[in-house]
Amino acid sequence: MSSTERLRFGVDLVTFFHPAFWGVEDYDGIIALSRSEPRSFWDKILDAVQASGVTGVELTFSPFNWQDATKTYGSVEAFAGELSKRGLALASGFFAELEAAGDFAEASAQAAIIEKAEKYAAFLKACGSDIMVIGAPLRQTPGAQPVRFFDFEQARKIADFLNRLGAILYAKGVRLAVHTEAHSIFAASRDVDLLMLLTDPAYVHMCPDTAHIIVAGSDPLEVVERHHERVIIAHWKDALGPMPTDTPIDEHIHDRHRPYFCGFGLGRVDWPGWIRLLRDRAYEGWAILELDAAPDPVGDIANGLTLVRQALLPIYR
Repeated sequence: MSSTERLRFGVDLVTFFHPAFWGVEDYDGIIALSRSEPRSFWDKILDAVQASGVTGVELTFSPFNWQDATKTYGSVEAFAGELSKRGLALASGFFAELEAAGDFAEASAQAAIIEKAEKYAAFLKACGSDIMVIGAPLRQTPGAQPVRFFDFEQARKIADFLNRLGAILYAKGVRLAVHTEAHSIFAASRDVDLLMLLTDPAYVHMCPDTAHIIVAGSDPLEVVERHHERVIIAHWKDALGPMPTDTPIDEHIHDRHRPYFCGFGLGRVDWPGWIRLLRDRAYEGWAILELDAAPDPVGDIANGLTLVRQALLPIYR
């Protein structure tokens, strides 16, 4: 089996969340376009993914989510057909409901999340994917009152829910992978170690995002080395460095992340070291070349894929 077969490259659709790509002025313009011309909107995305050279798609938040795709093309089967005729596969689906839920300790909140996840899992399976990537709850801004510690007891409650959700999805043929989102409870080295310790490896896996781990102040190679057996998919992205420790964590945190992300190979990620780690730990699976809201997503993805093929895959072989 060749290295290109053992590593399959895809893109998260958040990459296309830039107004310049759509010829509009702002993010509201993207939303409006997706609603007024949904078919041309989705056709443009899928055509762009195909043109970039990758073969996989990771769905994400609206207007790039599974409900939007299904509604646009009329059925799950029709969307799967649109992927297939372009030589694309559904690599995974990002599930953002946990982060959006806030305090999900209430049984009713957990039941709602599980119901949404089960519907999503059915869609993923119907499209040939078996990976659901999930975002973890956000941390609290340091110094905010009243203080909420992410301590052992809080981590245990979250881990218990992740275990149960993972087991429910497993029964439906879908694997759960927690994404290392900067400023969530699963990005900095200590937080990842804590949640990995408390979750069951049979049901809870990991989706490391190299850039987000750096933005959180940690080393992605060190984090993944300790938990490599839990990795079932990875986001390959570059970052300029860690964000200030007093960064406000609120509804704008994802916008604050973007200036710290950069083009593939232009940041702090040790890509030769990264590919050696994956090689030595016999990782096989999807590599999602993600760029948050790129003005020229097709060119940026294509350039990143060229760098991977020329400089990294020879090491992986």
